[in-house]
Amino acid sequence: MDNLNYIVFICIIVAFGMILPLLERRTRMVVSFMIVGVCCCLFISEINNLLLQAFDEDMLYVTTTITPITEEIIKALPILYCAVVISDDRRILISNAFAVGVGFALLENMIILLQNVNEATILWALIRSFGSGLVHGLCTVMVGMGISYIRKRRKLFWCGTFALLSAAIIYHAVYNVLVQSSFRNVGFILPILSYIPAIILLRKSVAARRPQARAAA
Repeated sequence: MDNLNYIVFICIIVAFGMILPLLERRTRMVVSFMIVGVCCCLFISEINNLLLQAFDEDMLYVTTTITPITEEIIKALPILYCAVVISDDRRILISNAFAVGVGFALLENMIILLQNVNEATILWALIRSFGSGLVHGLCTVMVGMGISYIRKRRKLFWCGTFALLSAAIIYHAVYNVLVQSSFRNVGFILPILSYIPAIILLRKSVAARRPQARAAA
């Protein structure tokens, strides 16, 4: 099974890598961060497997208590790098943050599909896509959008980053708890209910910044 994970990883990375030279700068950056998200997923899946063995294969405990922490930390690192090294512009951070989450979810869904291939259905695919796909994207966007506010406020940067990361971990953990409980239907619709107002808020935020950018120019 581990070899199959690497096979899927290679197929995804090669496909994304071949298209990069054909893309414009902004689009190339977004796709590059999707590739980073895929790499993060492969790396953390190995760590999570070791942790699962350490906790006697207690899947419920590990997925509701530990993996939200490990996954959100590893996904936050590329966003911090983007904010510090590349740009702390809100639009760039949000786009790259969501790309990391989507790339992470893409490989994670493929790995879980390989583990449950005999039980997979169209409904399963829809639930995984709109469930974990949005959860990973929303959690990274939460961190990215927050960092865009606190990046230039040195006194708030580190404590603010910790608070953002904690919020993402809690949201992720709540989702994992719900989908493995008798309230799984609530868990399945939680990301969609979060995604709609998040998109509205982000679009308003970007629209509000455009007049300011034009005035500064």
